[in-house]
Amino acid sequence: MQLIKSNINIDFIGKHNICFVLSIVLILVSIGSLVIHKGPNYGIDFVGGTLIQVKFSDQVPIGKIRSGLTNIGFNNASVQNFGHDQDHEFLIRTSNLEMTTKGLSQSISEAIKASTGLTPEIRRVEMVGPQVGKDLRKKALLAIFYSLLFITIYISGRFEMKWVLSGITAGSLMTAVYFLSVFNVSMIVLITGALVVTLVLFWSLHLKYAMGAIVALLHDVLITVGIFSILNLDFSLPIIAALLTIIGYSLNDTIIVFDRIRENIKGEKTSDTLPALFNKSINETLSRTILTSVTTLIVLFSLYFLGGEIIHNFAFAMIIGVLIGTYSSIFVASPIVLAASKR
Repeated sequence: MQLIKSNINIDFIGKHNICFVLSIVLILVSIGSLVIHKGPNYGIDFVGGTLIQVKFSDQVPIGKIRSGLTNIGFNNASVQNFGHDQDHEFLIRTSNLEMTTKGLSQSISEAIKASTGLTPEIRRVEMVGPQVGKDLRKKALLAIFYSLLFITIYISGRFEMKWVLSGITAGSLMTAVYFLSVFNVSMIVLITGALVVTLVLFWSLHLKYAMGAIVALLHDVLITVGIFSILNLDFSLPIIAALLTIIGYSLNDTIIVFDRIRENIKGEKTSDTLPALFNKSINETLSRTILTSVTTLIVLFSLYFLGGEIIHNFAFAMIIGVLIGTYSSIFVASPIVLAASKR
């Protein structure tokens, strides 16, 4: 199936400066939001605490729910609507971990009934200790970092036959990160520094395909996390799963483009013709790229609108990731490989 004519010739490479500016703006806005909000809006998976989902038979003001929680000492509890207004469901978050699940549910049910006059249906209770949340946050960051490095080993070996060089580089970085993490170095600072060093090494060692891939993947992850921060959406373990899935999806799209680029520039000696060959490669794979993205988005939008609130944020993260990943494969990864090839 071909949605786009095979002889199409869109000048993607000629627009790369505009797209670089757009990407930089999006990244700066994402970083700015993360700095202002002091990181993503972590769910209880990462910060610890208790989450209770309650449902009422009729509309209840949030103020009355908060009043009932205050009466039992939950002064800092967060209450927010969950799902559609007609569902009359709410999420309650509290740092209280002193009661058992059963005791907490009963206390909250009685307190809310006293303040609202309605008996709530306790639909879900989740409890995570603060130390467990901290460990999960650390492991989530390491999972993303290690996945990026393993991907660069594959890209360098697959397209440049530099298995040993890329393996030694990635192995050294992973070892350094592991040992430094043992000494309680801030994980965010550590991962950020390691990624910067990775980019410098790949540029210095002429690992151009790995360089293009990892920049595009970092671009996709950072913008997705930034959008979650801007919209103040919960950042939980399912979102980490979504980010890892986005990395895999975006990489698949990037590899298709890279493979065609490698075939078209094989034996090319001059750099003057490279932009035209890169454009030709992107245009030749454009139909497949768009078809793959559109069919994936159909499924994701179905999940988003019909899958229920539990997977709402996961589906939203995937939608953003697929859109950004398709864009970055064409306008970020390929131009960076071109710049490295000219160098």
